[in-house]
Amino acid sequence: MTAWQKNILSLWVGCFITGLGTSQLLPFLPLYISQLGHYSTTQLTLWSGIAFSITFLISAIVSPLWGKLADTRGRKLMLLRATVGMGIAIACQGVAQSVWQLCLFRGMMGLASGYIPNAMALIASQAPKGRSGFAFSLLSTAQISGFLCGPLLGGYLADHLGLRPVFFVTTGLLCISTLVTLFFVKESVGNGLPLTRRNTPTLSWQRLPAKKLIISLLFTTLVVQLCNGSVNPILYLYVEHLSPDRNDLAFISGFIAALPGFSALLTAPIWGKIGDKYGAQWVIIIASSIFILILFSMSWVATVWQFSITRLLLGIADGAMFPAIQSLIIVYSSSELSGRLFGYNQSFMNLGNVIGPLLGAVTSSLLGMQWVFILSAIIVVINLSVFLLSLRNTGSTFRGLIE
Repeated sequence: MTAWQKNILSLWVGCFITGLGTSQLLPFLPLYISQLGHYSTTQLTLWSGIAFSITFLISAIVSPLWGKLADTRGRKLMLLRATVGMGIAIACQGVAQSVWQLCLFRGMMGLASGYIPNAMALIASQAPKGRSGFAFSLLSTAQISGFLCGPLLGGYLADHLGLRPVFFVTTGLLCISTLVTLFFVKESVGNGLPLTRRNTPTLSWQRLPAKKLIISLLFTTLVVQLCNGSVNPILYLYVEHLSPDRNDLAFISGFIAALPGFSALLTAPIWGKIGDKYGAQWVIIIASSIFILILFSMSWVATVWQFSITRLLLGIADGAMFPAIQSLIIVYSSSELSGRLFGYNQSFMNLGNVIGPLLGAVTSSLLGMQWVFILSAIIVVINLSVFLLSLRNTGSTFRGLIE
């Protein structure tokens, strides 16, 4: 087994534990807030929204900074910084005495984030040519698996141990991730050395062959995450709209919410191999087309099972997009900028996490729930058009860019 293969196995464990640890807090965070004070339903909804979004918002702001430091100081150091920082922030959430403190510590968690994009950047610097798509897809399965298992584990622990102990279990998991990263992840001598004066960030950006295409890829990340998040505020209500007489709405809503993750988990490695063989740009084009068709279909479904099938199919496209985007970023970037570009990519993903639910809630209240899916599809159509134009402007053909 080569060094990069050993690294990808270690980073898979680290990404899985990071996703597991951070997502297992999500199912009961509103309930935890309700125990920190006496709030009306409106106030509880507001504070829950702030507590959820502040982590993503601050992470979006600081991710490029961590990416720059990864390029100049080393990516393994940034991996360790992320796990230690998040562990401390989550432990502090477990001892919070007010909602203000909780939001402050949630913001600290966003400030410390960055494990997964730095893991991607490290593998990008080590994966052999023609294997980056598969490598990114494999790491994405770790993140998806963690986010799928996290809420289940968090709900189970909350029921059997109470709410506050879950935060300390999460901290323990992040300690394990820290140890795995410290002892098993190896960064070669050439990676992460300070930039020379000749290779300044400005000059490196100027030398990039396709700046407009890279910007288009960053906005594609935002659009995909926006579409994923726009349904969150209305998912339960949409299931209720489709089947108002069910007595298991909470369970079926959770099941439907998890379906895209399961299909993405199964299909991401396949998409990665397709991207390596035929070109990641084709994966983005095909997956975007699937997104458009499925989102329009969601506005027409008449039963819960039809909605479930469309959500399952949506996950197939979802599992294709992010590894393909990351592969193209590597193709059209330089080693001096890879960490920063992955940081910017994470920022755009976090912005999608913030904007998507807001857009879904506003659209639903003004136009109706079906228009959430229609508007999301229209946004993907516009983004795909811009991506094709940017791809054409690079002078590249559609033969395949990753060869």
